Amino acid sequence: MEILVWPPGHLSWNANAMRCALGRGGIGGDKKEGDGVTPLGCFPLRRVMYRADRMQAPKTGLEVRALGPDDGWCDDPREDSYNRLISLPFSGSYETLWRQDHVYDVIVELGYNDDPVRSGLGSAIFLHVAQPDYRPTEGCVALGLEDLLVLLEPCDETAKLTVTLRPPSPR
Repeated sequence: MEILVWPPGHLSWNANAMRCALGRGGIGGDKKEGDGVTPLGCFPLRRVMYRADRMQAPKTGLEVRALGPDDGWCDDPREDSYNRLISLPFSGSYETLWRQDHVYDVIVELGYNDDPVRSGLGSAIFLHVAQPDYRPTEGCVALGLEDLLVLLEPCDETAKLTVTLRPPSPR
């Protein structure tokens, strides 16, 4: 399954289309840590993480893991754990995955800068829940919760998310 994303905030797969939020820095091919850019490219969907205290596990063919209060994601280019799931407390810089708001109630880990990880080229690029006003993300792609859950159902380990600058050509 191929999921297509393009500006200013469109996502589609098969005959489905929905609104999404993209990075505050737009879409670009020269991603750097902290720039707010959603990276151009084609990325596998690695696994789904979710808040089991707020919802049931999403229906999907992807690997699913419940989040815990001590889960974080290393965004410190100086650390060996850069762009990896970590346990808190952690001495380097990180993003907390157990948030008070709802944007990380469901997180899809995208295969961006992970095989191999290259220090400083961006971390924590996820598909996750959008803010209610669809404000820009820090570089992720974000959907409404219900849209994200519908999208995940047909996904399996072959699913890919492609971020491009242009809408798909009509067939």
